[in-house]
Amino acid sequence: MAGHGGSKRVIYAALAGNLAIALTKFAAAFFTGSSAMLSEGVHSLVDTGNGGLLLYGMHRAARPADRTHPLGHGRELYFWSFIVALLVFALGAGVSFYEGVIHIMAPEPVVNAKVNYIVLGLSFLFEGSSWLVALREFRKQKGKEGWLQAVQSSKDPSVYTVLFEDSAALLGLIVAFAGILAAEQLEMPELDGAASIGIGLILGATAIFLARESKGLLIGEPASPEVQRQVLAIVQQDPAVQKANGVLTVHMGPQEIVAALSIEFEDHLTAPEIEACVERLEARLKKEMPEITRLFVKPQTTGTWERRRKIVEAASGDEPDRAG
Repeated sequence: MAGHGGSKRVIYAALAGNLAIALTKFAAAFFTGSSAMLSEGVHSLVDTGNGGLLLYGMHRAARPADRTHPLGHGRELYFWSFIVALLVFALGAGVSFYEGVIHIMAPEPVVNAKVNYIVLGLSFLFEGSSWLVALREFRKQKGKEGWLQAVQSSKDPSVYTVLFEDSAALLGLIVAFAGILAAEQLEMPELDGAASIGIGLILGATAIFLARESKGLLIGEPASPEVQRQVLAIVQQDPAVQKANGVLTVHMGPQEIVAALSIEFEDHLTAPEIEACVERLEARLKKEMPEITRLFVKPQTTGTWERRRKIVEAASGDEPDRAG
């Protein structure tokens, strides 16, 4: 799999920052007894593990196709991205919420609050640096699309997962700071626990969003309409093609697309001439669109394609789309 250099830089930056921050937060929580700080430590530790899982998923997804996986292993990245979302929910949000409830039911005053403020300030600085790296990489990928639209259309979860995790981390730091400060100033240690619950809610919302996006990729999402139109335009230019009826695509990885073409060939062509045409199309698509890693061609009349497409559209309620 190509094109992951930027993604790996983002993950390495997040890994280094989160590990250092997690150790610092746990030390601060031990000395001050802060529930919010402990929740933040768990959050950073989970983020560290998640970075490692994303790197592992990228490594596994890069393996070539074999007999048991003839279309490649690209979806391993999507699987591990889904696992990351589950860990954010189960460990990050779950532990934070539990800690918050425990400290509300049995509140304990925070001691040495200044230590917490220093750690939170440093954590915000380091987390912000990692967030900026992820933001710059994501802006390169999204182009002119809106932020939410870019996430929903993205086929590479590694960058936006880190971006959302870092965004949740920055919000969590703000909530932790507010909770510890309020608990100290108002002499209400319950507010420290409430901040921990707030952090849990932020992580829970982030996890649900990431899980939803990862699920779509794991089940299988088509290539963008622009990619489909480009494929059809290339195919239509071949003199042996009477009409490129449509194309069905699915992403096996961020840069791995399987395409199935419906083509009506010129009536006078012989079987060897059709085979030669298919070979030309494969060679040209491989050169001009290397992300098309597998190509299947079905000789089919335009009328048959249109009838079957209308049946599918009627069943799904989709708008007509020539790209299929």
